[in-house]
Amino acid sequence: MSLVHTVLTFFLTRLGYREIISDLLLLLCLVFAWYRPQFCGDFFGAVERAGARLAERKRLAIVLLAAAAILIRLSLLWLLPIPVPRIHDEFSYLLAADTFAHGRLTNPTHPLWVFFDTIHVIQQPTYMSKYPPAQGAVLALGELFGQPWLGVLFSVALMCAALLWMLQGWLPPRWALLGGALAMLRLGISSYWIDSYWGGAVAATGGALVVGAMPRIMRFWRTRDALLLALGAAILANSRPMEGLVICVPVMAILFWRLCSNKSPSLRVTGVRLIAPFFAAMLLCGVFMGYYNWRLTGHPLLFPEELHFRAYSVAPAFIWQKPGPPVHYQNAQFENFYNGWARRYSIANHVDSVVSAAKHLVVVVLSKFVYFFLWPELCVPLLAVPWMLGDFRVRYLMIQFVLCFLGWFSVVWFLPHYAAPATAVIFALVVQATRHLRRWEFRGRSVGIGLTRAVVLFAVILAPLHQRGGTLQPVTSKPPTIGYRAKFAADLAAMPGEHLALVRYGVSIDSGEWVYNAADIDHAKVVWAREIPGMDVRPLLEYFRGRRVWLVEPDAIPPRMTPYSEIPQP
Repeated sequence: MSLVHTVLTFFLTRLGYREIISDLLLLLCLVFAWYRPQFCGDFFGAVERAGARLAERKRLAIVLLAAAAILIRLSLLWLLPIPVPRIHDEFSYLLAADTFAHGRLTNPTHPLWVFFDTIHVIQQPTYMSKYPPAQGAVLALGELFGQPWLGVLFSVALMCAALLWMLQGWLPPRWALLGGALAMLRLGISSYWIDSYWGGAVAATGGALVVGAMPRIMRFWRTRDALLLALGAAILANSRPMEGLVICVPVMAILFWRLCSNKSPSLRVTGVRLIAPFFAAMLLCGVFMGYYNWRLTGHPLLFPEELHFRAYSVAPAFIWQKPGPPVHYQNAQFENFYNGWARRYSIANHVDSVVSAAKHLVVVVLSKFVYFFLWPELCVPLLAVPWMLGDFRVRYLMIQFVLCFLGWFSVVWFLPHYAAPATAVIFALVVQATRHLRRWEFRGRSVGIGLTRAVVLFAVILAPLHQRGGTLQPVTSKPPTIGYRAKFAADLAAMPGEHLALVRYGVSIDSGEWVYNAADIDHAKVVWAREIPGMDVRPLLEYFRGRRVWLVEPDAIPPRMTPYSEIPQP
């Protein structure tokens, strides 16, 4: 009971007033639906019949859902404008996008890289994002169309299509369409997966392809499904490899068992249709990953993220690891981030044992997961979970979810997009729980019908109103000033000539990191560099002579940008 109390306290103290009001309205609507389950029955019935007819045309339903994701989000730009990057990870992914959009896998190290060194970016032996390339690739596609966020929009639409395709392999068509629509409303309108540049749509697409291919392979033994399975695994390997592995291993185990059973066609058939195409596709994926690593790090088996971890990080990545000793960095911002923020938020730095760390992670993971994927309206179908436990039709999906849930406890901190590979599994279980809930009756009233209709109605109403951050931060958190960076960048881009923005940090860490650059630093219109205490800035000024130099002070109140006039004396 103490654990339940801790989870509820952690959760409820971080809800804002807007969420509390919407939760109370949902509760009132559920009470009304309990007593009047057939309210507006003709209207809801007509909508359900139309949806059922559309769901039977599976391919058309997939296309329309993807198109709806794009059109609805674009129609809300007046309310939810194109997002401004604010988080370190977003700038890192945008660097990868700019690199790919210019036809390169990486960039040469700048001779003055120490002034451009920044969080989540490797500078040696090449200059590039530390992250796997999949998210950067979709952002690059958007950049080619004029705006990286368009890549996010396209990836979310593709995610919705892949989720519906997966659900069609596990559920009746009309329920699959409901699950796809709920996922679009929950994730594709106002969540940070669509309103940032580090969301989970790419990994969610990969997970949907892997889990959706499994039942089709076991029924039809088609080459197309084997290639889709390989495509999903490749996407996961290049977006969220660890969490993707937790998705792929059980699927591969089930398929291997099925191939060895008497229900499988002969090895001659499966070898040509399934095994050879799958392994050929995975071989190409492995060759690409090795080549990508070699270009970035100089070794095909050394991943950029591991190289970055060795060079910069002192905080453990996994719960069983111990934090390393503090490392001295050349700039105070790195000291604040790696020796400060990262160590403070490392679970291993807060607790005395692995057991204590696991208890803390249960609170964090469960709260953030429920808040992002389910709260409040999709929590209602969970009332039917006891009836679903004996449902053999989704037994594998339940086991898969439990494995994924346990896997999320291996990292020392958790964000909802870590769970992205399991998105299809999550919504399949939500829909199956909704099916059970819909059958509920009480004193002759079909209360289940009323409750499920209320859930769907609130999913539509709350779609543009869910908290866009989605990470369950305390309501008293002080907002960072990183938004000023976008304003200053736009001001400089609108001025004639080229500019050098020299960032002078104060003692605060609320401003975030401001020093991020394009892939080609020397030819960028605006170059961002940092002042490093005790380091002569004259080589930087000499290198970029001819540019107009500005002093940017993120920690001023408010942040300010002024012409740079402080020329160091010899």
